[in-house]
Amino acid sequence: MAGVESILTAREGGLLQITLNRPDKLNAFDDAMHLALRSALDIARREPAVRAVLITGAGRGFCAGQDLGARDPRSGERADLGETIGNFYNPLIQQLRGLEKPIICAVNGVAAGAGANIALACDIVIAAHSARFIQAFSKLGLVPDAGGSWSLSRLLGEARAKGLALTAEPLDAETAAAWGLIWKAVPDEALMPEASALATRLAEGPTLGLGLTKRAIQAAATNDMDAQLDMEQQLQRQAGFSEDYAEGVAAFLDKRKPDFKGK
Repeated sequence: MAGVESILTAREGGLLQITLNRPDKLNAFDDAMHLALRSALDIARREPAVRAVLITGAGRGFCAGQDLGARDPRSGERADLGETIGNFYNPLIQQLRGLEKPIICAVNGVAAGAGANIALACDIVIAAHSARFIQAFSKLGLVPDAGGSWSLSRLLGEARAKGLALTAEPLDAETAAAWGLIWKAVPDEALMPEASALATRLAEGPTLGLGLTKRAIQAAATNDMDAQLDMEQQLQRQAGFSEDYAEGVAAFLDKRKPDFKGK
């Protein structure tokens, strides 16, 4: 396993696993951890051999959001939180959303504040039954960030988004799945085997087409029907000229397992 102190990375085939690794802080973010995670995601973007990403947390939680000890107002200095958002959280969310490769998030415990919203920025979220999603911002007099106000509204609707954001009540994994906030909730012991198996399957799939699918679905939130139809036409043209499409059709006709290359 290679990486830096706050982020661990491991490669197996086309899968890059990223583990948030500040378990003594419930994997809360400081500046160094932000930069390390963004560096790992940049490797995933640049290297064709990386075809899917799996993100999880070390220890008993996924991520507690921002490390408040690094922003303690009792020091007499008030950090510009808008600057923190602009320099760190916004670029991270844009990286996650913009990576045209599948990103699976395995939420292994509490996901609070920005930690919850970073998980929601991934493509497929699988959570352990013991996991909890907490929009903790209102307890501090803050506003949901890391894309939280956007994700909650679109995934849950205004009523549930406001309820979670204003009350900061924990949402258990099974309810999160029932509400459509995440893909599924599984027993704790099944989390990593199931998430790893899914991530590996996607990494071995037609990842060029999967990336285009991600782009299309994300664009649907702001496109009207005509714009979306035009986009589907353009993306399908691109996918139709890919090696993966040719291999997929050949494998179907030959009644064999396809050997996709992500090209």
